[in-house]
Amino acid sequence: MGRCSHSPEALTPRRPVAELHQHLTEVTGGLIDEALLARALTHRSFAYEAGGVPHNERLEFLGDSVLGLVVTDTLYSAHPELTEGNLAKLRAAVVNMRALAAVGRTLGLGDYLHLGRGEEATGGRDKDSILADTVEAVIGATYSSAGMAAADALVHHLLDPLMASSATLGAGLDWKTSLQEISAMHSAGSVEYALEEEGPEHAKTFSARVLVGGTEHGRGVGRTKKDAEQQAAAQAWETLRERHGAGLSTAPLPDLS
Repeated sequence: MGRCSHSPEALTPRRPVAELHQHLTEVTGGLIDEALLARALTHRSFAYEAGGVPHNERLEFLGDSVLGLVVTDTLYSAHPELTEGNLAKLRAAVVNMRALAAVGRTLGLGDYLHLGRGEEATGGRDKDSILADTVEAVIGATYSSAGMAAADALVHHLLDPLMASSATLGAGLDWKTSLQEISAMHSAGSVEYALEEEGPEHAKTFSARVLVGGTEHGRGVGRTKKDAEQQAAAQAWETLRERHGAGLSTAPLPDLS
C-alpha cells in the first residue's frame, strides 16, 4: 500500500512559520534558516502522510544536546557550592517533558506545527511529548543555521525563569515521597498508582493516575513509568496542599547538603 496523500489544506499549520521566524530572529539576533525552522516544526506523522518529506527528529536530537549544554553550563556557574548529583537534580527540573511543553505553549508552537491528520484529530497540537520535542528541534534548527551564540540566546530567553527557580520545580524533587508525607499528615488515605502504556516498544508513552484514599487526585504522562508517576504525584500533592492549606505551603526543596 502506498503512502497517504491528502490535500495541502488539511496539513497547513494554523499560523505561518514566517511569523515564528521573525520572533526568533528578534530574540536571538541570528540568521535562522526559515526552511530549517519549518522542518523543526514538521512532525513525523505529517512526513509520512505527505510522502516522506523530512521531519524534525534529527533536529530534536541535536537540540537536546545543545539545550543540555546551555542549561548545565548555566547551573554550574550559578551554583558553585553544589555537587554533581545536586546539579543533575536542578537540570532535571528544567530539562523535562512537562517543563519544555509549557515553554512550547508559551511560544504557541502548537499553531505552527505540521501534523498528520491522525495526530491532528487526537489533539497533537497540545500533547506534552510533541511540544517538548518541538522545542528541542527549534533549538537544534537555531544552532544549526545561526550558531551557538544564537542558540544560547534562545535557550536563555525560553528557560531563564525556570533555571532561576529550578530548586523548587517538581521534576527535581521526589514527589512520590512528598505525596506520602502530606497524605499521612492529613490522614487522606493510602496512595496508589495505576499505569497504562501505549506506543511501540522503542517509543512507549506511559500514563499514570494516582489515587489517594481511593479517589483520583492527579495524572501524569512520561516516557518512563517513573516520570509519569512523579508527574501524577506532583499534581496530587498540589491538590492536597490547596485543599488543606496549612502544613505544606510551598514545594519541598531537594536536599542540597
